[in-house]
Amino acid sequence: MTNKEELVTNKDNEVYEKKVLTEEDIAKHIIDTLAVNDKEGFREEFFQNHSFDQAQIYLNLTVEQRRKVHDFLTPKELSEVYDIIDEEDEEQIFTFLFDMDDAYAANLLSYMYTDNAVDILNELSLDQVRIYMRLMSKESADDIKTLMNYADETAGAIMTTEFVSIKANQTVKSAMTLLRAKANSAETIYYLYVVDDDNRLVGVLSLRDLIISQGNEMIYDLMSDRIVFVDVKEDQNNVAKTIKDYDFLAIPVVEETGELIGIVTVDDIIDVIDDEAMQDYSGLAGVDVDNQYESPLKSAKSRLPWLITLLFLGMGTSTLISQFEGMIAQVAILSVFITLITGTAGNAGTQSLAVAVRRLANPDDEDQGFVSMVMREIVTGLLSGAITGIVIFAVIGFWQQNFALGLVIGIAMLAAITVANLAGSLIPLLMDRLGFDPAVASGPFITTLSDLTSVLIYFSIAAYFMPYLQ
Repeated sequence: MTNKEELVTNKDNEVYEKKVLTEEDIAKHIIDTLAVNDKEGFREEFFQNHSFDQAQIYLNLTVEQRRKVHDFLTPKELSEVYDIIDEEDEEQIFTFLFDMDDAYAANLLSYMYTDNAVDILNELSLDQVRIYMRLMSKESADDIKTLMNYADETAGAIMTTEFVSIKANQTVKSAMTLLRAKANSAETIYYLYVVDDDNRLVGVLSLRDLIISQGNEMIYDLMSDRIVFVDVKEDQNNVAKTIKDYDFLAIPVVEETGELIGIVTVDDIIDVIDDEAMQDYSGLAGVDVDNQYESPLKSAKSRLPWLITLLFLGMGTSTLISQFEGMIAQVAILSVFITLITGTAGNAGTQSLAVAVRRLANPDDEDQGFVSMVMREIVTGLLSGAITGIVIFAVIGFWQQNFALGLVIGIAMLAAITVANLAGSLIPLLMDRLGFDPAVASGPFITTLSDLTSVLIYFSIAAYFMPYLQ
């Protein structure tokens, strides 16, 4: 929340001081108006703030204070606050809705932007959704039903139906009249989409071009017919990439027939990118980082399956080491460097995994080849491994006065890092080709796998050099 300046005047109404109001001051003023049931004072104080600040104030109110807010604000006014509330506060939203009268909540949802209302309704029980839908206007209910029928993570599921479309055979003057009538209910008016009599998308016109044009000019003379659009079934990641590539604030969504049915705005794309990043990070960490407010019991329950799986993989590494007990008994110094090899290889594999997942999430037109991506990581592994191997060869050679041991560690480091890089890039690529989420090849999994391969590589090389180590 931003600070504000409050002008303090004397008895002659002359300004003699500027007092800076902190967010705590602003929130206290608003809460004070609620405490004394000052409806007009509350509305005046509340509406002086940005919608985001209003949302933060609302989220921090008590149950009783929120109920007073519901009395002081209309569903339409409060809907603007709910449009702002982040997805991370969804659980709070459900609690807030249940504290309201059903009719009030239904009206609030109907005034929200349709895509935001659908996001909330999709998380409610079917019975509760039916109650709200029955209490809404038919138009709002129909719009919401339409969006709820689209598959998750597609353009149809994240689009909004609140936009302004105009006809190609309109004049600028009539288009401006239409824009003034619809602007208040549209999510964005920076782009005006031009349709024909069958509502098929035929052009696009920026608000700036409309404003600077003469009133008697025709829209078809001003519009651009080179339109970038997405199909309603398009994956949301592809929609995000298109908006990013063209630097759009919004992009039209069409049916197979070319009929314009909605738009996807950049704020929804930011949410998509944030969700995808959260999913990738959860996969890389092997834990759902989005459920940070779960109880310890629920958190442990969700993490245990992955930890148990890694435990058994780790036992494989321990079993493998036990097969080389005789070698370790002869040259005990070998055991000192096991964690050095496995740790470095694990780090390299995790780095390669992160790069591979990132490339898969944001493919570059010039770098989409399966073989080229794998080869690049192999070469990177060879270079990194060679340099690391040379450094560790010199360090151990002088430290232990045993350059044969340094050579074993150096070669093992080179091979282990190369294999870890290969695994870190190859496994997510293969999973992607098979239709699975590549982020599932998590960092802990790659690290444990590289431990297994590193130990095998290390002792295999050491066995070859045993005559020089004893």
